[in-house]
Amino acid sequence: MIDKLFGSKTRVKLLHLFMNHPGQSFYVREITRLIDEQINSVRRELSNMLEVGVITSDTSDNKLYYQVNQRYEFYTALRAIFAGETVTTEQVGVTNAAGVHEQHLSIVNDIPSVRLAILSGVLVKGSTAPVDVMLVGNVSPAKVKSAMAMIEKLEGREINYTVLPYDEFYYRLSVRDKFITEVLAGKHTVAVDKDNVLGEQQ
Repeated sequence: MIDKLFGSKTRVKLLHLFMNHPGQSFYVREITRLIDEQINSVRRELSNMLEVGVITSDTSDNKLYYQVNQRYEFYTALRAIFAGETVTTEQVGVTNAAGVHEQHLSIVNDIPSVRLAILSGVLVKGSTAPVDVMLVGNVSPAKVKSAMAMIEKLEGREINYTVLPYDEFYYRLSVRDKFITEVLAGKHTVAVDKDNVLGEQQ
């Protein structure tokens, strides 16, 4: 799959553009100016990159915008190649048997008042969940933001997280809420479960 990304000068220029501007969107004519390539060539390569999943597209003001997909499986490796970022030993980190970074678990465990914490999405190999960290409890928004910033720095990409009060989580779990069920049915790692609420569900 990754070999499909390479093979043309235009594609390489596009990868340089997107990997150096994560979170920024570009429309086609803007891209052609920025990388100085023909519009047909740019359109073709954007289509290839969309198919592989390395970029995403969205329409706004009747224009189609493209940006790098930070949830793409090889995002970190491509950033290292095309944005000149060195993948440090801190980023590689030590993983446990489930393939989850020990540092991520430690960071989440250190958030005060967390009663339940689940890692999934880009933080758990093989997970396709839309959320990377689910926190349950009466937690400080500032402490959560700080912890997520630490994980984002280690990952080199944005993290999707959600915080739920305990009563709301327990209720949604009991009625088999679609979002909660999707996360728990897929690959995930329980970092904290102080009340053994998920153990009771087994």
